[in-house]
Order: sequence, then C-alpha cells, then structure tokens
Amino acid sequence: MQTITVDIINEKALNLLKDLEMLQLIRLRENGEEQIQSVNWQKYKGAMSKQPIEDIELQINELRNSWE
Repeated sequence: MQTITVDIINEKALNLLKDLEMLQLIRLRENGEEQIQSVNWQKYKGAMSKQPIEDIELQINELRNSWE
C-alpha cells in the first residue's frame, strides 16, 4: 500500500475519488485521521507468563467482586 497526499482543486475531483473508493480501489481519510501503524508484537513476546485458565478466572472474579 502506498500513501500520497492530494490537494483537491475542484469538487468534481473529490466525487471521482469517492467513486474510486466505492470500487475499493482507494481509501480516503480525512485530515488529522490517524494513520494505522502495524504493531511489532515480537517485542511483547514473553512479557506475561503463562497461567492456567482457572487462575485467570479466579483473578477476574475477584476483580468483579471488588467493584460491587
């Protein structure tokens, strides 16, 4: 995927771009809209130790009960 910036001079050009978006050839984004960045999940690998599901459920129930 390639990203470019286009200055719209004529409203007809915007309509043409919207048509291209409907054909799923391009994706339009408004100014200021955050760009989607991929996450490098490898740096998080091993950050949490594996736990048995019973321990996780117990912790979740304890948290839920503390809110009441």
